[in-house]
Amino acid sequence: MRLSRRTLLAAGLTAPLAACSTPQRRGAGGPVEITFWSALRGSQQVVDAFNSSQNRIRVVFQQIPSGGQGGYAKLSNAARAGNAPDVATIEYPQVPGYAIDGVARDITDLVTDRVRQKLLPQALKLTTFDDRIFSVPLDVEPMVLHYRADLFAESGFQVPRDWDEYAGLARQVRTRFPNRRLGLFPTDGGTQFACFAWQAGGRWFDTGNGTWRVSLADGPTREVAGYWQRLIDEDLVFRNAADSKQHDAQIGQDLVLTRLSGAWDAGAQMRARPGQKGKWRIAPMPVWDQPHVGTHGGSTFAVTRDSRQPEAAMEFIEWQTTHPDALTARLKSGTSSQYPAAPGLVETGAKAFPREYYGGQDIYRLFQQEADKILDGWVWGPRMTATQKVMQDGFAKAGAGEGTLIDAVRAAQSGTMPDLKALGLSTEEVER
Repeated sequence: MRLSRRTLLAAGLTAPLAACSTPQRRGAGGPVEITFWSALRGSQQVVDAFNSSQNRIRVVFQQIPSGGQGGYAKLSNAARAGNAPDVATIEYPQVPGYAIDGVARDITDLVTDRVRQKLLPQALKLTTFDDRIFSVPLDVEPMVLHYRADLFAESGFQVPRDWDEYAGLARQVRTRFPNRRLGLFPTDGGTQFACFAWQAGGRWFDTGNGTWRVSLADGPTREVAGYWQRLIDEDLVFRNAADSKQHDAQIGQDLVLTRLSGAWDAGAQMRARPGQKGKWRIAPMPVWDQPHVGTHGGSTFAVTRDSRQPEAAMEFIEWQTTHPDALTARLKSGTSSQYPAAPGLVETGAKAFPREYYGGQDIYRLFQQEADKILDGWVWGPRMTATQKVMQDGFAKAGAGEGTLIDAVRAAQSGTMPDLKALGLSTEEVER
């Protein structure tokens, strides 16, 4: 991901990192104390494991709500007051905004070659602007196809390999089982739709020429919107919110045969529906012309500009993202099946995650295969929360037959431009 130096200067992102030396201790012989905020499950267990592994740094952890439930507002308010934590969890779509706002510190000089070599390049690029790094990836979540193996076997269905096969199978399901559907178009799924567009080669944002070029309704995205619109028009998929009691009922009552989501959702499904143990399997996401995928979900760790102990904060981040004991602690806490951004931890994840729910399937090997297919070059916008809200409002209308998905995408682009201009960024709106 590249931003011109002019854009970075305009956003105040090129201020030099304060001169740092060996982390200062709180008292004679005492450990350095840093604070860590996160909404991720298992974070307390990770902190406990880190604190037990050494005596030089003590992490004080605070569980906060997820970003959309108030966590990001809390972080932003703390940063405005000058008392943000040393380390904060930020999801990929929000990294550019927090970098531009000056909340996430430029940590390029703190990220060692050792760390860089351990991380999947596609993941690190999503947190890098103009060769400057603003957060370190914890996990990267390629989108995959979760499917009901028992219902597929009973009906003689084959797992779809591409999107044409997916549409064909959706018609078969609708014909043979009128109350069931192959899948869901999530009306609250701005990030899922972004993943569909990403996979097809869409580029919603581009900063290559020193200007934020915005093209949410580019050619690949229009094709994706048209595809899902046809499935909606033919009543081949459910269209409601994924995060809803309605969708819980669709899954629990065997009404939906597949789910499209990130690798993390394998663990979430296992926790939410233990009674469906052995019925689900995971397969590669259907593809277009090329075997590419996008990512759905994933978190990163940023050192905030308020941190007085950036080296200690970075040491903790490195341990969280690359040490086997950190992933083991997180998975044993019952967290979701996060696919690590450090490929060297795949073996650890595969051993720690129970296979019984997915009929003995080694889902981490599948995730590894799919992570290698992540299409390079995607850039998230500076105000994705607002962009997605406008888009999802349009998706809800389209799901109810009021407008279309491409209308929703175009409305999101129109709603995004004022936010970018208000930030003082150089912008260009590509013809839609």
